[in-house]
Amino acid sequence: MSQAARKQEPPSGGPRWDRPVLLVCAVSALVVGLASPAHTSQEAWGLIGAAGYACAALVAARSSMPWARSPAVVAVTGAAVIPLLYLSVIGKAQMEVGVVERAADLLFSDGTPYDAAPQAVRDFNPYLPGMALFGIPHMLFGDTPFASARLWFLVGFLASVAGAVRVLTGGGGLGTGTDTGTGTKGTARGAAGLTGALWLTACPVVALPLSIGGVDPPVIGLLCLALALTQRGRAGRAGLAVGVAAALKWTAWPAIPVIVAVLAVRGGKRPAFTCAAAATGLAALTITPAALVDPGAFYQNVVLYPLGLGPTASSAQSPLLGYLIVLLFPHGKAVTTALIALSAVGVGASLLVRPPRTVVAAADRLALGLLLAIALSPATRVGYAIYPIVLIAWPRFAARLSKDRTAAHRPPGEPPHQRRVPEPPVVRSGASA
Repeated sequence: MSQAARKQEPPSGGPRWDRPVLLVCAVSALVVGLASPAHTSQEAWGLIGAAGYACAALVAARSSMPWARSPAVVAVTGAAVIPLLYLSVIGKAQMEVGVVERAADLLFSDGTPYDAAPQAVRDFNPYLPGMALFGIPHMLFGDTPFASARLWFLVGFLASVAGAVRVLTGGGGLGTGTDTGTGTKGTARGAAGLTGALWLTACPVVALPLSIGGVDPPVIGLLCLALALTQRGRAGRAGLAVGVAAALKWTAWPAIPVIVAVLAVRGGKRPAFTCAAAATGLAALTITPAALVDPGAFYQNVVLYPLGLGPTASSAQSPLLGYLIVLLFPHGKAVTTALIALSAVGVGASLLVRPPRTVVAAADRLALGLLLAIALSPATRVGYAIYPIVLIAWPRFAARLSKDRTAAHRPPGEPPHQRRVPEPPVVRSGASA
């Protein structure tokens, strides 16, 4: 038996987690479909997605290789592509799609994407100014399927993940095998990267917002790209990636100090400063004009409303800890705000006392901070779980790709135990970073 064939065989006696995971995804999607209000996009996704995951589980049951590409393709098709096409045809989408499209109209008519006198929930825009860019196609071309902000959320997510895979495979892209000096090994890593990206897309917390038009996938996609660039030591580009994410939504801002901390440990002050300057500079350049045009509208939409402190209650409410504190205790909103601030200070202090030394550790620290913020916020959604789940899973996959790439460059015939321990990658902090 060839070495390649032996690599494709699952470990003997090892558990196969792909099959039960797909079954759990099917049950979870079915629960979402049955528990959602009738005739909503969530109901449609749940019922269609449950069938898609069940079919993927059947394909995985017939595959001898764990986490193979075939069941991932079936899962993505059944849980993301088909629901997206169906919901686009019948014209159903998450409310965020209309909010972002309206923000683009306001940006070009009033110079700010925020309504100065919002009344109903649909009038509020809790996102940062960069998010309005996804609504520009709708502003230019109207109600056509290819102009919907939902489609461009998907494009932004896929482009970011594809860029992250390309960075991790050393330029091999999605199976192109163009990594210098590796040949077939580069193609194999590119194929593994594509398969991993498919499994990431098939995850219910990703497939659901991609189908119904959630705004979080492009944000988490950019964070995956920033972490991949950090893994490669490209400080400037990592800063630009996380800066773009920070221009879209507040949830990306905690990633800046975490990535800066790991770069400082691995490369010193210069790459850390480069990343911080690129990220904060790009985000400030995007946010400041909108905040100066109408500071009151910015504060009411972007600060008060997401925290549940405005006169109109946010539609993002789930029975998590923050919501229960507001519901059961006097001055609950002030308590939750203080708890969020304390958790942010605690995570920030941990970066100084014990900074993360690897990208995986940095992503875990970021996931913890976001998980605390999500749980303590009085206005949140269970769908925000996309952040901690992806941040825990993706960097570990990225580390595996990076390890495979390092092994591919091992000189022929050199045993692994004789190799010198590799130093952290040289961090490029100049203009070419």
